[in-house]
Amino acid sequence: MKLSEIKKLLNEVDSVNFELQNGNKVPEHFHVTEVGVITKHFIDCGGTIRNEKVANFQLWDANDFEHRLKPAKLLNIIRLSEEKLGMEDLDIEVEYQSDTIGKYDLAFNGINFVLASKQTACLASDSCEIPPEKLKVKLSDLTVQNACCAPGGNCC
Repeated sequence: MKLSEIKKLLNEVDSVNFELQNGNKVPEHFHVTEVGVITKHFIDCGGTIRNEKVANFQLWDANDFEHRLKPAKLLNIIRLSEEKLGMEDLDIEVEYQSDTIGKYDLAFNGINFVLASKQTACLASDSCEIPPEKLKVKLSDLTVQNACCAPGGNCC
């Protein structure tokens, strides 16, 4: 989800709720402790230099159980970040504490914002010599292509 998309949604929703992809809810008393820009400048295993930039939201739940972040408040935090940090319309990455700090993509399911799992991948797979995944097929699912070679097909 891009920054422009969450801003549009925040103008349409009555509350800001987050859940994980597995359906577990982020406690409703969460705080957004950071909104920022993260820039990653790196070289991949194929030797290509890359730059990535994301808008970063950090969610944190404290022991102030009465706290509720309203859509207008989050929208104001985003607007201030755009103004002060020169934040562009970037993809959003959300940091949220589980066993360790997890990084998630952001989606919306019509009711809640969803912290969607991210996956690692090789960005230079053409130079890594990683074998392509083999298609797994059950032998029982294969059909006989040439009926004459089937039992009783009179091919011998």
